[in-house]
Amino acid sequence: MGGDHGPPVVVGGIRDYIRRHGGQDVRFLLHGDEQAIVAELAKFNLTSDVCDIRHTDKKIASDEKPAQAMRRGKGSSLWNAIEAVKSGEAGAVVSAGNTGALMAISKLILRMSAPGLERPAIVASWPTQRGVTAVLDVGANIESDAEQLVEFAIMGEAFHTAVHGTARPTIGILNVGSEDMKGHEEVREASRILREGALGLNYHGFVEGDDIAKGTVDVVVTDGFTGNIALKTAEGVARFISALLKEALTSSLQAKAGAFIAMPALKAMAQKIDPSAINGGPLLGLNGIVVKSHGGADAKGFGNAIRIAVDLARSDYMQTVGANLGRLGDVLHAPAAPQTQSQESVS
Repeated sequence: MGGDHGPPVVVGGIRDYIRRHGGQDVRFLLHGDEQAIVAELAKFNLTSDVCDIRHTDKKIASDEKPAQAMRRGKGSSLWNAIEAVKSGEAGAVVSAGNTGALMAISKLILRMSAPGLERPAIVASWPTQRGVTAVLDVGANIESDAEQLVEFAIMGEAFHTAVHGTARPTIGILNVGSEDMKGHEEVREASRILREGALGLNYHGFVEGDDIAKGTVDVVVTDGFTGNIALKTAEGVARFISALLKEALTSSLQAKAGAFIAMPALKAMAQKIDPSAINGGPLLGLNGIVVKSHGGADAKGFGNAIRIAVDLARSDYMQTVGANLGRLGDVLHAPAAPQTQSQESVS
């Protein structure tokens, strides 16, 4: 029931997922207004063999504050969907609804996957020259200390392997320069922990803002403040360039003729930067799989968010993250090496 469009996009997204990926071994539990859902299922010719409806007339509004949503959210479509993951009835939940409410209720019901984790991290799949780079956090944690940044690296690595199929993803920390002495204390300390190699991650080092689009590394780690600004800036620049390109290609008859000739290449470029193709940001760090779809996503975009949820549910993502977080705890709490005494005699 969430997002800008509700059931039409959610049910349309299911149909898109089935059309592109097959749905023989996937079932969908649709939580919300049964009458509205049934009407959309009929439009897309989807039956009870694929979808089960769990009726509730209670929903969380897009402008509700997280604290309010937690107080009055029990029994809502969002709450019930997350409860289905906790009970094991569902392998994952996908929602286009209120981000703050989704995060707060997910943390309340599912809890964090390891002691010490404070809040989930939102990961974005970023199209690059080399493929797709996972960037996290992009908005959940405004400030992050060194330990949290290393946790993001652990979760980002497991996510990239599960969703994008990379066997040993490279990891970089976003910084104001690539030199070791650059940046504030927290990023330098996180870099030290990762560089020492006790966690077994494929650490590249510091990366700068332009390295994201280059695809220099598979996983870019940063705090939610910086990550969110970088993401919104990139989205704005992409829209600006698309508008300029459209204006240039329709400015004259000659330009239109050139656009017609270049149409296959232009379509390929548009598909690569299409927001629908990368929609779906998992909330990493929870004891369960929760994927946030953009509220304004179309059916294709919601279908992609479903694909990410299915890929995570089928993978060993949770086990990998748990094992690596356990190793991180051992590294952080290991006793310091004893100091050796100087052999020099004192006169």
